[in-house]
Amino acid sequence: MELHVTSETSRLRAVVLGLPTSPGPTPTLEETFDSKSYESVLHGVYPREEDMIVEMGAFEKILKKYDVDVYRPNPVKNCNQVFSRDVGFVIDDKIIVANVIPDRQEEIDAYEDIYRQIHYKQIYNLPESVHVEGGDVVLYKDYIFVGQYNFPDYSQVKTARTNRLAIDYLKMIFPDRNIVPLNLLKSDTDPYEGILHLDCTFMPVGRDKAIIYKRGFMNPRDADHLIEIFGPENVLEITAEEMYAMNPNVFSISEDVVVVEEHFYRLIKHLREKWGMTVETVPYREISKMGGLLRCSTLPLRRD
Repeated sequence: MELHVTSETSRLRAVVLGLPTSPGPTPTLEETFDSKSYESVLHGVYPREEDMIVEMGAFEKILKKYDVDVYRPNPVKNCNQVFSRDVGFVIDDKIIVANVIPDRQEEIDAYEDIYRQIHYKQIYNLPESVHVEGGDVVLYKDYIFVGQYNFPDYSQVKTARTNRLAIDYLKMIFPDRNIVPLNLLKSDTDPYEGILHLDCTFMPVGRDKAIIYKRGFMNPRDADHLIEIFGPENVLEITAEEMYAMNPNVFSISEDVVVVEEHFYRLIKHLREKWGMTVETVPYREISKMGGLLRCSTLPLRRD
């Protein structure tokens, strides 16, 4: 299998889409991995399997409409496999297998048939001390933006998924890339006060545009630096309510086509009318109650 991913928006050719079937019982509050799931369990609105099947089916239909090859992990009974972005990510011609939290090891194992089609020299299994998940890794031109949590209480924060050692590891593998660490605000219980992954607060779209929630960064200068890179005229700043609904977590099929949750009305209007993009909409509100959205559900393998 050919691997090639150098940006978030180049024409997509092959992708792994997660699975909505047999996600297992609703977790307890103690078993949740993120603040959105915590809130959903607390209020009794955690998504049902039948609703997730409908939503992911709509997303798959859009991908196939654009002739994208869609791979799926092997099904694992009573295992939530929706968010394939957590399991790994591709940069250039290399796939990085994430060190997910121990309770999710079954998800990694479900990708064995896909990994068998990839040359072993292109597969990077991280050292035990290096933690990074695909949602924290965002590509733009020669930049690799990496969301992290670089503080002493890292091991006590469930939503801290990428550590400082990941920055050093990525620099070693990609010495010619400009790797930019960005510390994210974290909360295990309040989805208005914490950011699970970088793609929940920042995402490039089109050729040179970006969606940003400025208050998602521990240091306001990090958000300002991103806006300087893209240019203020090319940035859409979103509100706290839009971040909570996961507006930044869109998924690009190309520089001209982006998939967006159907209820993100202001974002959809801006993308279409201000930036001239083709916007494909899908229902994904139920899946968002588990702390992820469209980008979280995908692991791109090949883009132009």
